Parts: sequence; C-alpha cells; structure tokens
Amino acid sequence: MSKRAIIFSGQGAQFVGMGKDLADAFPACKALYDKADEVLGYSLSKICFEGPAEELTKSNHCQPAIFVTSIACYTALKESVPGLDAAMMAGLSLGEWSALHAAGAMSFEDTLRVLEARGRAMQEACDEKDGSMVSVIGLSMDQLKEICEATGVEMANLNSTAQTVLSGEREGIEKAAAMATEMGAKRAIVLQVAGAFHSSLMASATPKLEAVLSNVDVQAPSVPVVANVTGEPHGDADAIRDTMLKQVTGSVHWYESVNAMTAAGVTEFIECGPGAVLTGLIKRIAERGTPLHNIQNAATLEKTVAALVD
Repeated sequence: MSKRAIIFSGQGAQFVGMGKDLADAFPACKALYDKADEVLGYSLSKICFEGPAEELTKSNHCQPAIFVTSIACYTALKESVPGLDAAMMAGLSLGEWSALHAAGAMSFEDTLRVLEARGRAMQEACDEKDGSMVSVIGLSMDQLKEICEATGVEMANLNSTAQTVLSGEREGIEKAAAMATEMGAKRAIVLQVAGAFHSSLMASATPKLEAVLSNVDVQAPSVPVVANVTGEPHGDADAIRDTMLKQVTGSVHWYESVNAMTAAGVTEFIECGPGAVLTGLIKRIAERGTPLHNIQNAATLEKTVAALVD
C-alpha cells in the first residue's frame, strides 16, 4: 500500500480565480472562504476569486489566501476520497502553516490570524529594506557559498540539488546573479518578489509574529509535519512556535525535507494548493517513477481522485 505525504503550496503560487470552482462545487470549501471573510473582516474570497492581482499579491492578503485555497483543495480531496490517509505532511515556507493546520496543530481561525499578521510583518520588513532574490540553477554548494561570501547574500531556499534561491539586498543579488552566470550557472534569474524573504533582512518581522503566535493554542500534530528549517519532523508545541519563528529568517531546506519523507517510507506525494511548483521540485528529488499528484482546481482534483481510487 502506498504511503502518502500531503504537501502544501508556498507564496508566489497565487493566481486570480483560485479556489472558485472548488467553492462552487463543495459547500465545505465555500464555508472555508466564508469563515475567512468573517475572521479577517474583509472579503478575502473576493480577492481570491476576482482579484485584482495587485491586491492578491500583497503579503497580508496573499498568505491567508493561499492558506485558505490550499485547505480548500485538501478538504475537497478528503470529501472525494473518504478514508484518505496521510503518513506525513509538509509545505514550502507559508505552506508549512497549512500543513500544521491540516495535521491538527492549530485551528483554522488561529492560522488565518497568524498568517495575516505574518504577511503584514513581512511586507513591512520588505518596505524597510530594498531586498530581492535570485534563483540559481546548475551550480555546486561550494560555488554558491563562494557567491554568498563575495556578495553578502544568503541562501534562502535549497529546493533541489540543482536549484537554490539566494536572498539579500538588491545590489548584492544583482552582483550574485552576474557572478553565478560567470561561474557557468545554467540559469540565474532575479525573481519578481517584494523583498529578501528567508534572510536576515526579515528580522524585524520575527518579534511581530512572536507577539501573535504567543497567544495561539498550538498542539502536537496528529501526523509528522516536516519543518523547513531543519528538514526533520516538528516536536512539541513550544518547539513548533520556536521553529516557525526561525523560519522567517532561516533557510528553507526543501531538498532535505523531501529526502526525510522518502527515508521515512513515503512513496507518493499529493500537492494541495495553487500552482504545481512543489510537484515539479519533487520530480527532481524523489526516485524516478514516484507517483506525484497536484490539486489546485476541480480539473486536477478529478484527475487525482481517478488516480488514487484506480
């Protein structure tokens, strides 16, 4: 029998219209968006379904929006495949919060409030310092460390053996991109992001998030949830709080997280949420032929359900 992991999308995967067909088809999904509107005090559902894109992209909107959409995808999956089991869960950055909620560590309402505050604090940190990020493909870890030392940037996302995202001040990122190209990188793409996520430039967001998180009830998850900053399963409630605060400025060890899941016996992955970035990354990390599924709308849900019940 397949041992499955459910994984959840990160920031940047959003698109206008996300979740609408699932909310139309599943009352339980619509209820999630209605509850989010009530908790947040504004129509997050309208921003998700209708945009405009510039509103959806704002971190204090984007983070709760992706969370709700990801949980809507997961809810639709559970309704469509009764008795669906998950051996482990994980998510990329923001998606780790979705995983913690799905595993019972935090309530839906509390996770929403945390993510709205997290997104707002991170946006404020972006406004304070002009930062950026660059995706580098095809360089070794030693080469990347050399670039970081020379330019003052930091490793933000260790996505696979081939792809790493660097983060830091904009001038340093531009120098890092040029240096990576000179070193023979297959690609060095400066990303269109609001700031230097997962770097020390986000430090001012940490105490703001801590103030909110300290008042939230956190439980040990019902299934192991792999932490970004360690590549290992989370511990107890206090450890979860500490780890999730470190995640704001710490590196995302996605490659190690996937390897930890496969080492624990995971043989199948289901990505819930907008986009299919994580599915693409796992395809490069996991053993060839590992079943990979993505649910971001009604069509991909139907395809995944057909594969799971076959």
